[in-house]
Amino acid sequence: MASTTCEKTGGNRTRHGVGLAAAIALLAAGLVTPAAAQAQTTGSIFGFPPPATQAPSAGGGHPLMTPQALAEAKANFPQCIAAMWPLAQAKGVSRRTFDRYTGRLEPQMKIMDFMDSQPEFSKPIGAYVNMLVTDWRVKKGREVLERYKAIFDRAEKAYGVDRYAVTAIWGIESTYGDPDGIGSRNVLESVATLACIGRRQDYFRDEFIATLQILEKGDVPYDHMKGSWAGAFGPTQFMPTSFQRFAVDFDGDGKRNVVDSIPDIIASTANNLKLDGWEFGKAWGYEVDLPQGFDYRLANRNVRKSLAEWNALGVRRPGGTAYPRPTETAYLLLPAGANGPAFLMMKNFEAILKYNPADAYALAIGHLADRLRGGGAFSQPWPKEERGLSKAERLEIQGRLAQMGYDIGNVDGILGQKTRIAIQDFQARSGLLPDGYPDVALLQQMRR
Repeated sequence: MASTTCEKTGGNRTRHGVGLAAAIALLAAGLVTPAAAQAQTTGSIFGFPPPATQAPSAGGGHPLMTPQALAEAKANFPQCIAAMWPLAQAKGVSRRTFDRYTGRLEPQMKIMDFMDSQPEFSKPIGAYVNMLVTDWRVKKGREVLERYKAIFDRAEKAYGVDRYAVTAIWGIESTYGDPDGIGSRNVLESVATLACIGRRQDYFRDEFIATLQILEKGDVPYDHMKGSWAGAFGPTQFMPTSFQRFAVDFDGDGKRNVVDSIPDIIASTANNLKLDGWEFGKAWGYEVDLPQGFDYRLANRNVRKSLAEWNALGVRRPGGTAYPRPTETAYLLLPAGANGPAFLMMKNFEAILKYNPADAYALAIGHLADRLRGGGAFSQPWPKEERGLSKAERLEIQGRLAQMGYDIGNVDGILGQKTRIAIQDFQARSGLLPDGYPDVALLQQMRR
């Protein structure tokens, strides 16, 4: 899902201290009592106002995701849509277009069930990558590369983006344009629902207006704008705001149609990666082996070293293959902890993360691109985990870390860099291997 999509990825999260969500998570975990939280209205150790009295339900206890809040927002849906007319008008949407496409909109409440079950965050990363990078996807992707070779040649020359990365996005986002992969939901109805209901209304208000702009210009026909529950559409799953920034008319018909035009699909996806920092001819990253006695606290995306420096620390590619550009800088990622594969990640990995800011997703894209190019499987197998952490368990880990005094950013169930660093410190203090990996065993240790 291109660039700033958040519901699949949790992207565009506000960076600030622990707040109301932290209180709800801690209450849910039984770490503080409602009475204690209520008494801490000012000067509390967490610095947040008392949580709402309703018991948390969906959304990790988010106040906009309680049954009462959802019911009230549903009832107010027509008024919410009408109130967005000035915003649409300011962005060049005509009254005729606004009335034509919004007059019969109905909220799709089923979408609320999908907001906290994104597989990039809920499945063990090894299971997620293996689910997406299959022999069939490799075979099908090579057929796509051959079928559209002339278009890939032109796009690669125009944008300087590796064709294998573009094809990997195409394959993983929609299985190369399969209708089931693209999605069948009306995009305007999806983003309208999310703009008026639930916990990400500010974000999806922009997506709603951007969708109306697309319809105003006529780049994509209304009945072709089908997509995911979060509003991503087309074979490479552009969010409407990302379409506005990155989509190009590569077939020269005057329309930027990332649904029906193969040249526009390929070139727009390449343009997205290019503007997000892709460097042609360079790798996204390398699988590496770590030496005995390695300091796992170096697995931190804020710790960047040249490949030559990593090599000097004994961080080597499997089989001893040399790094082709030893002056390039990289950080060490252990996506499944010390028991899984290790990777040195470079700028092209970060470009993929801007397309969808989830390590699992970006790793799957990079790995499929390498397989399409002729590479093989990872050298180190993924650990066989019984299951990933539930949303409630991820919230509990963050809540417990916050109670210990760690700055983990938002308590949102998305275990980002601040949470990983806090986990590493907790592990080191507890006599555990500080690989920063959150799993059931870690949570059990915290509960003890």
